[in-house]
Amino acid sequence: MRFARVNDVVLHHAVEGPPGAPAVVFSNSLGTDFRVWDPLLAYFGRDLRRVRYDKRGHGLSEARPAPYDIADHVGDMAALLDHLGIESAVVVGLSVGGIIAQGLSGLQPERIAGLVLCDTAHVIGPPEMWDQRIAAIEAGGIEALADAVMERWFSAAFRRDRPEELSGWRNMLIRTPAEGYLGTAAAIRDADMTAQAAAIGVPTLCVGGSEDGATPPELVGALAGLIPGARFEVIEGAGHLPCVESPETLAGLMKDFFAEAGLA
Repeated sequence: MRFARVNDVVLHHAVEGPPGAPAVVFSNSLGTDFRVWDPLLAYFGRDLRRVRYDKRGHGLSEARPAPYDIADHVGDMAALLDHLGIESAVVVGLSVGGIIAQGLSGLQPERIAGLVLCDTAHVIGPPEMWDQRIAAIEAGGIEALADAVMERWFSAAFRRDRPEELSGWRNMLIRTPAEGYLGTAAAIRDADMTAQAAAIGVPTLCVGGSEDGATPPELVGALAGLIPGARFEVIEGAGHLPCVESPETLAGLMKDFFAEAGLA
């Protein structure tokens, strides 16, 4: 386990692969820690420098009092890259991780070699939905919404056929610190990355699961439409976490994208 205090918060992170290899940074979704990428990384060799980290308030990273702003998360990623001496990287962002990736592209565009934006959007809302979710968690904890979240995260087939895995991912969700979940939910509520998305000037792959109940394919497609030259792909049968539900398919799309764009 590796920990570093960056941007005045302690972040848990992992770095794998040769120091001189092309860097790929993974930023995960609300209510997950960096283990969400494990099924996907099983399809990649050691020819990449892979960086994963737990967002503030998630996993083993420090949970500051809510609310947070997307700028907090963007600053955390930038500071972690500084700490690791990584000047340029492909950033792979899932859900709010994709919003953070868009934010870093706007803040430090020279640092972004390419983007893979999974099951995310420039705006995820409406704000009233987040206010209701925040109020429900404040009243009853994350457990109160856990089953509904599983329905958004995973397809009906996954929930039916892979109950043991479903139980494990549900446990990950409900064990997320409440302050971290609430703080990041407020950050998503207030985020509008429309201008940042339209200004992206690097190769970008946008991917959505056909069964995603949180950011459906049409929302991911709208994000792709804002980004000049972005490639848009739908993974049939996958929900909000294709890195868990369809990792082989997502890995194949990423490898093709990396090769076509000369990224790795």
